[in-house]
Amino acid sequence: MSRAQVGLSAVWQALYNRHVIRTTTFAAPLAVACFLVGCSKNIDTTEAVRQGVMDYLNSRAAKIGLDMSNMQVDVPAVAFDHDHARATVSFTPKVAGAKGMELIYNLDRKGDKWVVNGTAQSAGSAHGQQEAAPGDASGDAASGTQLPPGHPAVGTPPAGTQLPPGHPAVGTKQQ
Repeated sequence: MSRAQVGLSAVWQALYNRHVIRTTTFAAPLAVACFLVGCSKNIDTTEAVRQGVMDYLNSRAAKIGLDMSNMQVDVPAVAFDHDHARATVSFTPKVAGAKGMELIYNLDRKGDKWVVNGTAQSAGSAHGQQEAAPGDASGDAASGTQLPPGHPAVGTPPAGTQLPPGHPAVGTKQQ
C-alpha cells in the first residue's frame, strides 16, 4: 500500500469510529429510557385510586372509628391530571337498605401509588364546602344527619364567643 492509501484508510477509519461512538452515546441512553418507560407501572386506573383511598381510610380507622370491612367502596368517576387525580368515591354500608354517601377525594401520585392528600368533600356539597371523612362525628338535623348525643349543634359558636362588630347573628339568613 502506498502512503496515500494508508492515510486515506486512516481517515475513513477515524470517521467510522467517530460515527459509531456518536451513535452509541445517543442510542444507549435512549434504549435505557425506553426500557424504563416500558417497565413503569401504569397506575392511572380506577382500582389504583380505590386502593389509595382504602389505604388512607384504613390508616385513619382507629381515629375515626370506622370499620371499612362493613362498607362497600366504589369509585364511579376519576379524573387524572398528570400526578394528580380527583375521584368520586361512593360508600355504602353492607347492611340491606342502608343509604350511602359520595365523597370527592384529591390524590397525588407517590411512586407507584395514589395517596390521598387529606381533603375530602361531599359530592353533593354546595359551594365546595369541606366535609368530614366517613365516620367523623358531624352533621345536623337540618341536613337529615344525626349527631351523636351531647354533640353541639353544627354552625353555632361555642358559648361565650363574641362576634365582631356588625357581624350578623349565627343562624340568620343573608338577603
